[in-house]
Amino acid sequence: MKVLVAVTAALALAVTTGGSAGAATDGQAGRFPRSIPLPDGFRPEGIAIGPGPYAYIGSMADGSIYRADLRTGRGEIFSRGPGTPALGMTLDSGGRLFVAGGTGGDLRVLDVRTGGTLATYRLASGPAFVNDLTITHGAAWITDSTNPVLYELPLRGGRLPAAARRIRLTGDLVYHKGFNANGITPTPDGRGLLVVQSNTGGLFRVSRSGRTRRVNLHGESLKEGDGLLLRGRTLYAVQNRLNTVTVLRLNETGTDGRVVRRVTDRRFDVPATMAAFRDRLYLPNARFDTTPTPTTPYTAVAIPRP
Repeated sequence: MKVLVAVTAALALAVTTGGSAGAATDGQAGRFPRSIPLPDGFRPEGIAIGPGPYAYIGSMADGSIYRADLRTGRGEIFSRGPGTPALGMTLDSGGRLFVAGGTGGDLRVLDVRTGGTLATYRLASGPAFVNDLTITHGAAWITDSTNPVLYELPLRGGRLPAAARRIRLTGDLVYHKGFNANGITPTPDGRGLLVVQSNTGGLFRVSRSGRTRRVNLHGESLKEGDGLLLRGRTLYAVQNRLNTVTVLRLNETGTDGRVVRRVTDRRFDVPATMAAFRDRLYLPNARFDTTPTPTTPYTAVAIPRP
């Protein structure tokens, strides 16, 4: 979730008029395909999976959401965008899709049954890059890569609130020029949050009050860190321009982590983030280093979960 988005009318038109994309050709009969074609000009970034074998992929071009059937690789535009980006995404247990709005400074909540918008929140009134989010502690927590804050959207009782709360980040995480706080996920013990800082490669534990503490990575770096995914005490981190998924083993509190493996794939083309389904990770190729046009092709690819 790293590149500033410039939306052009031609590109937005290419996305919003896109229909179904064909199934991947590298899947074997009876197996889920390893590659999912997306509409030309789509500019994918965030991904969420579920309920069932469906992936929801957001467009940086105009905020549209593409829904793909993981069994076939086929899909279609599920929700038309508002003309601002769709970046980080997550689903809750109530069938609601939360979508971070990047330079739009907003958060949208969609109904996955209909694609309709349930709520829109204005998180920032000035320049912002609302980037990624996770749901834990009875709230949605959202990063901003240009402003040293977290946004908290309380979800007590499953109800959508009237407004989000702005929490200032303090402590070890210091913002610099470029993209700062990016991917976010809970700590293994569920008592805090983990945030990666893209421009420095640091990983930080963040309390609900916004206090940050650098995670000891024993000399390793997560430079170009983007999407994060936690499974137990295993943390997966996408390093987008490095075309790498880094696997770390964390302690229970999330204050210490050791890199155990780095994985790449010839099909990676600057993947932004990831979501898990069964024994696979699915990653949209954001292609940040490719000049986008209305005919630029895009894919999401699947790899075995390391």
